[in-house]
Amino acid sequence: MSGTTGVSGAAEVAGAGSGLVGVDRIRAAAERLDGVAVRTPLIPLPQLEPTLLIKPESLQPTGSFKLRGAYAAITAREQAARQHGVVAHSSGNHGHAVAYAAALLGVRAVVVVPRTAPKVKTDAIEYYGAELVRVEPTLAARTAATAELVARHGYVLIPPFDDPEVIAGQGTVGLEIAADCPPVGLVLVPVSGGGLIAGIAAAVRACCPDAAVVGVEPELAADARDSLRRGERVAWPSADVQRTAADALRVEQIGALPFAHMRALVAGIVTVTEAEMLAAVRLLARQARLVAEPGGAAAVAAWLYQRDELPAAVSGTAGAAGARPAVAVLSGGNIDPDLLVTTLAAADQAG
Repeated sequence: MSGTTGVSGAAEVAGAGSGLVGVDRIRAAAERLDGVAVRTPLIPLPQLEPTLLIKPESLQPTGSFKLRGAYAAITAREQAARQHGVVAHSSGNHGHAVAYAAALLGVRAVVVVPRTAPKVKTDAIEYYGAELVRVEPTLAARTAATAELVARHGYVLIPPFDDPEVIAGQGTVGLEIAADCPPVGLVLVPVSGGGLIAGIAAAVRACCPDAAVVGVEPELAADARDSLRRGERVAWPSADVQRTAADALRVEQIGALPFAHMRALVAGIVTVTEAEMLAAVRLLARQARLVAEPGGAAAVAAWLYQRDELPAAVSGTAGAAGARPAVAVLSGGNIDPDLLVTTLAAADQAG
């Protein structure tokens, strides 16, 4: 079963004095990212009514949105990073992005990953010259190993999500959505540690105050949904979140700074099933010619299968009065090749 939770009361747009990342900081990150991150287009999903626009961050050089936050964070600390090197912990995509960004900047990088991280992601990390450290598949194990490396070697930490410069970098996705689709009514965003939705919400709500930003999580890793319901951060057991095929969304607890953004700026959280995410992977590949990993397809799955949980102004039938465009962020396309083959074959067998 899927569900949603909303934030009651009027949300204040992030800005100076709020403790949240403001749009000026996001614009500064965009300037540093110019020529590094791809300005991804908005692509209509064919054969679908009402129309859904896809923001395909899978087209980034590293295959996910994470390049934006990683590069923004390293360049904000560039002098120290060049002197000491950087370290990051990651379920895969952030580590890939840090390795790539560090290689561009000529900075030494070390990446801590769970031993269960997909080979397609760990191979990419090593390809760009970063040292790989494998630990148990828990957030606590990754953060502890990273802290030890910082203490021992003096590396500069590049957090995966709980950092204002990372959030600012991810927020450039929202700036582009607002610029390319000013009447946007709804932005659907996959949620893991929360850096992406925090940055997008800060940018979109500043530029398009009437737009709703909604997060999407797997049912099997819905800590952000539970956190919004309780009004405080909730941690799920590592063994529980490991059940989802969406390896990019297996973080056990939303970050503190992202959670503050979510409480102020996000309209709610929708959850999707494993089958719904994999069906969205198939649809994106066959109809839009876009490769998505399960977590990357979560926002599209919410539009396809949980539309009754979304704000009514943008989820009605095509041409409905007051309907405004909806955008789903395809956050990453680094899917294990065997899983992609199996997922596409399942559709053939069903047909």
